[in-house]
Amino acid sequence: MSGEVTGGVRVILRLEGLVVLAAALLAYSKFGNGWGVFAIFFLVPDLAFLGYLMGPRVGAVAYNFAHSYIGAVACLTAGLLLSMPLLLTAGLIWCAHIGFDRMLGYGLKYQAGFGFTHFGRIGKHA
Repeated sequence: MSGEVTGGVRVILRLEGLVVLAAALLAYSKFGNGWGVFAIFFLVPDLAFLGYLMGPRVGAVAYNFAHSYIGAVACLTAGLLLSMPLLLTAGLIWCAHIGFDRMLGYGLKYQAGFGFTHFGRIGKHA
């Protein structure tokens, strides 16, 4: 087994990304700080790409941290439980970003290089 998902499982994971994106957008419309803030911060998790300047191992760790639901949901939960609207906003935007990426088929990265994801190979060598 190659460590990548295929077939129906891949479709389900991409649909899950769409559902998370839709849920985050719906929640943001109710609890967020305006769509301008959303637009400004939506791509912030992609700054993790800079980790690849230090090699594929560091890049994969940085990318996976920024594109895993663990930190995003922790931020969202802390915002709710501690009544901190900025954390709630950040968590919703972060979840929306991850959902968007997963919907498009951009998965968590393996240390072999940026193009190796749990969804399979991406890029021109896919």
